Amino acid sequence: MKEFKILAVIMALVGITYYGIEPYAHSVMHPEVAAADFSFNDLHNVDTKLVGNVENGKTLVEANCIACHAIDAAGHPAVMSNADAAASYGVVPPDLSHAGRIYDANYLANFIFDPVSAMHLQHKFSPDSGKTFPMPSYNWMAPQDIVDIVAYLKSVAVKVTDDKEGHKATFEAACGRCHNMKYAGFEATTPVDVIKAHMGATPPDLSQYIKSRGEHYLHSFINDPQILLHGTSMPRVGLNEKAQEDVIAYMEEIGDSKKAERNSLGIWVMGYMVIFAFLAYLWKRKIWEEVH
Repeated sequence: MKEFKILAVIMALVGITYYGIEPYAHSVMHPEVAAADFSFNDLHNVDTKLVGNVENGKTLVEANCIACHAIDAAGHPAVMSNADAAASYGVVPPDLSHAGRIYDANYLANFIFDPVSAMHLQHKFSPDSGKTFPMPSYNWMAPQDIVDIVAYLKSVAVKVTDDKEGHKATFEAACGRCHNMKYAGFEATTPVDVIKAHMGATPPDLSQYIKSRGEHYLHSFINDPQILLHGTSMPRVGLNEKAQEDVIAYMEEIGDSKKAERNSLGIWVMGYMVIFAFLAYLWKRKIWEEVH
């Protein structure tokens, strides 16, 4: 019985540590933050309840956007190479073929209205900073016109499958202009020296971020980086919930590809430990009964 009493004491101490002390320590080091806000309720410069006109949006996009942005899905290739575009703007302007699919419509409309405000980068591109964000504000444009642009971008958005290939397409559209994914053989479209000068730091390779940061952290950080890392150069990306889930799923598929296998193996390891402990107990009883 002595052994079972010792086991009970150990289990009690482990339980107290795991369910009591550890959560408390974690809450101190990583205080709770607001859940990811996929409604982007703080953005209200454009009334996105307006009904968009796709044809007018097409006209406006062709007049205002394709000088900088490619839209391959609509037959508008990039007018410059990635290297030339990066040298001109500090970062490669995104191909808008996926914009209507991956970005929240409210965010996208308000981004067009005022990019710096929507991205929460006022600290980096303030009037006193001397820096100008590459994309100008279209706050001179009527809200209806902005909503029309969003409607057009949604109408030409590329459809992707809900699998690893689809997740990869979303990741590359959302993150690939700045971040490498070395484990997937993917290199950011913006040259590293250019993006470092533009951002003030080299954006990290995301191959292992699913392990080093964790899924919960990434959900909050991608949605609004300033909440968890105030002052960071990482912009608020504006992904809708599905697109953000796809990005994190791809990070897991690349950086933690053995997760499912590891989780399924865990029950077998626990079973082995139980059997081993039982055999050890029987062996101990056999040895000590000779002494007694």
